[in-house]
Amino acid sequence: MNLFKTIKRINFKSFWQLVLLGIKNPFFIYPTLNATKECLAVSTKYYGRLHYQNTPANAFRHAFWNYLIAKKCTKWSKKTDYILNWVKNITDWHENAFRNREMARKMDLHNNHVGRWLFNKHKDKRIEEVIQIVLELTKKSIKITKQVSLEKHQFSLVHLTD
Repeated sequence: MNLFKTIKRINFKSFWQLVLLGIKNPFFIYPTLNATKECLAVSTKYYGRLHYQNTPANAFRHAFWNYLIAKKCTKWSKKTDYILNWVKNITDWHENAFRNREMARKMDLHNNHVGRWLFNKHKDKRIEEVIQIVLELTKKSIKITKQVSLEKHQFSLVHLTD
């Protein structure tokens, strides 16, 4: 992950939104970057480059990413609601700054939500234990289409392609 190449890909408005998020939560910047890097490494370890496609591997990456950001931010705050608000804001920002097609975006936002739910449920577990939990959820990931209501699968991972 090359931070400067990534920043160059975002538009002016998104850049300033990111700066504002960082100013409001400066202590969460490093743990978020660290979690992102670690999440990509773990996702690649288990799924190779499949996690860059709209597969169950991508669902794993998004859920684990949200969980891991929250987990790493606990070193700076013990306020779960505050942490989860940061995680939602920064990952929603990411989905808006790097636009996907409509269903892929909905899928990513849904899987991000599942990751935050997992943190709320398993915040005291070790990261290795949570990886196993997310791997199990990934095996049960549900393939969705435009007709599927994501609300019916609130605590399940979803994907678009096998």
